[in-house]
Amino acid sequence: MNLKPKKQQLFALLPDRLVLTRGARNGSTRYLTFDDGPDPQHTPRLLDLLAKHGVQATFFLVGEKIERHPEVVERIVADGHRLGNHSYTHWEFRNMTLRKQLEEIHQTDALLVTFDHQPRHCVRPPRGYIGLPLLLHCLRHRRSLIHWSYDSLDYQNPSHDVLVARLRNEPPRAGDIVLMHDDSDRAGDALRVMLPEWLASGYTFAALPMEAA
Repeated sequence: MNLKPKKQQLFALLPDRLVLTRGARNGSTRYLTFDDGPDPQHTPRLLDLLAKHGVQATFFLVGEKIERHPEVVERIVADGHRLGNHSYTHWEFRNMTLRKQLEEIHQTDALLVTFDHQPRHCVRPPRGYIGLPLLLHCLRHRRSLIHWSYDSLDYQNPSHDVLVARLRNEPPRAGDIVLMHDDSDRAGDALRVMLPEWLASGYTFAALPMEAA
């Protein structure tokens, strides 16, 4: 699971201010990130779990879902978590022009700012696809793209026992940005088991840094 595909290896060579794939390697901090919300059923349950353990995370939200469930976004911010931009429709960026990609990002920025008053947000494109045109645009305009260094594979619909075993046997390392999803209970149910174990082992968790204006 921690064997990095070529795409992650390439992104790791780029400056962190352009494509962040992992946090600081010193210390014990990991960075939980959740894609594809907000979800009115699953996200609040996950927020309850994170609050119980005093853990902060980053939620990469889809614009259309923000419009449908603003109360969940308000709860995310009130609980001290960080908001990220996961496009407006969650359509595949690979099949879009740069102009359409930027429309998706800007629409969602306009929604997110009403909740946390941040003018720009870190961007994680759907499925982590970052093409060269978007990469160059973000370089010119000093936008931060967020990838990950640890893929939980929760989107593959593993059984609860399989996902827990995966997280226990090959846990995230210090500095890892952990990819999970809050559009189902798979990640939350697994973390219900693993967070107490990880915290007892000395792990700490934090939200990702905010996007610079």
